Amino acid sequence: MTRTPDADAAGAGAADEGREGPTGAGAGAASAAGAAGATDVADRSHGSHGSHGSHGSHESHGSHGSDGSDGSGATGSSPLILTMLLLTLVLLQGPIRGLLSAPVMQSWMTVFVAVLVQALPFLVLGVLLSAAIAVFVPPSFFARALPARPALAVPVAGLAGAVLPGCECASVPVAGALVRRGVTPAAALAFLLSAPAINPIVLTATAVAFPREPGMVVARFVASLLVACAMGWLWQRFGRTDWLRTPRRSPHEGQGRGAAFWGSVRHDVVHAGGFLVVGAMAAATLKAVVPASWLRTAAGNPLVAILALAVLAVLLSICSEADAFVAASLTEFSLTAKLAFLVVGPMIDLKLFAMQAGTFGRGFALRFAPATFVVAIAGALLTGAVLL
Repeated sequence: MTRTPDADAAGAGAADEGREGPTGAGAGAASAAGAAGATDVADRSHGSHGSHGSHGSHESHGSHGSDGSDGSGATGSSPLILTMLLLTLVLLQGPIRGLLSAPVMQSWMTVFVAVLVQALPFLVLGVLLSAAIAVFVPPSFFARALPARPALAVPVAGLAGAVLPGCECASVPVAGALVRRGVTPAAALAFLLSAPAINPIVLTATAVAFPREPGMVVARFVASLLVACAMGWLWQRFGRTDWLRTPRRSPHEGQGRGAAFWGSVRHDVVHAGGFLVVGAMAAATLKAVVPASWLRTAAGNPLVAILALAVLAVLLSICSEADAFVAASLTEFSLTAKLAFLVVGPMIDLKLFAMQAGTFGRGFALRFAPATFVVAIAGALLTGAVLL
């Protein structure tokens, strides 16, 4: 109930007279009259403002009670959940210790940690360089550097990927910016495919992962560049403008360079790091859990081995700076099958398909991704037969 100033004044007067303790009928009557007047004024105030006051009071108390209850529940539940989790771990420490001490789990952990430790420095360095290129190198630089003829612009754009390193997460928005600036789509797509596959960081990581196979570095460079140029020329010959949606502006455009740089770094580290962990877990599982006879059976057939590792590259979606270490751990497979893994992965995987669909449209991705997969397998098979 909302009290008006008149009601408060009348009530205060009645209370003062009661505190003074007057004696006699006159004082008692005055006190009673004052109290009755206060009640009457308050009742009239309630009658005129009852609906609004009641509604406001109800909302205020309801909201306060709800918030207080939720906050108290959330505050009280978090320590409880943590305590229960700790108690569960303490009670199950014997079985957990026994599980981790099993030879299979020790082998799994060894492969998992080895892949992460070897790949993480290259991943971080690649993310920093790709973010710097995306933020500090303007797309107009590419537009000025590429030849006017599309047939010549495609190989030049493909070779630019070796000069300007960038992971898959950065190559898609850069290619979108190139198309927006008027670069022929064939050249932009060639850069999109080559930059994550043949840049210096990726080739250095490949050399470290395959120290006894220097030909793998050359084969990866040749096969990836060949596939990137082939897809650019195929788009130039058969692509249609209505298949390619004009890309929207990057979410980092319009920000300061420092904010855009660190925003790009955070985004790429979270996404690429998560996929690296998944890839390391898959490699460790294949190495330690899957029976060796199964892997030998799959690796024994060259075509099946190439197709299996190509599909695995699509599913794992590992960043190109780290995929060589996962491929090197699959010792049962041939070098050509590993080359297919290294060529297919940076060009088409699950996260790249989603990014291409979001940047260039779903119709483009549904046509471009399967064609890239087939051409990448063919390029790896051809290059492996010649160089490996």
